[in-house]
Amino acid sequence: QVQLVQSGGGLVQPGGSLRLSCAPSGTIFTMYNMGWYRQAPGKQRELVASITLTTDGTTVYADSVKGRFTIARDDAVNTVSLQMNNLRPEDTAVYYCNAELQRREVDPPSEYWGRGTQVTVSS
Repeated sequence: QVQLVQSGGGLVQPGGSLRLSCAPSGTIFTMYNMGWYRQAPGKQRELVASITLTTDGTTVYADSVKGRFTIARDDAVNTVSLQMNNLRPEDTAVYYCNAELQRREVDPPSEYWGRGTQVTVSS
């Protein structure tokens, strides 16, 4: 069974930085794309950033994080990170890693979610 393992997050003051990482546990055949979503209390889950992993690494960002967040891939360790700079109180949410991957070559692509990690931006 594949799981997406998240690390990072925590409490930071406004203007500070945090880094989130996500990687699948165990061996997989291939991973097609990975994204970070967030959900604040009382709000719907929203896409923060995503990256395509099988081609040229196309990235997509929510307008609210453009210029502050950077999603990047490290193919050597099958990890995708989200560097979050100049954090604002409105960035406070639970952040979830999401990936579309094939566990084995014979399996169809499937969607996986991480367990979520809390990011709190407060003075």
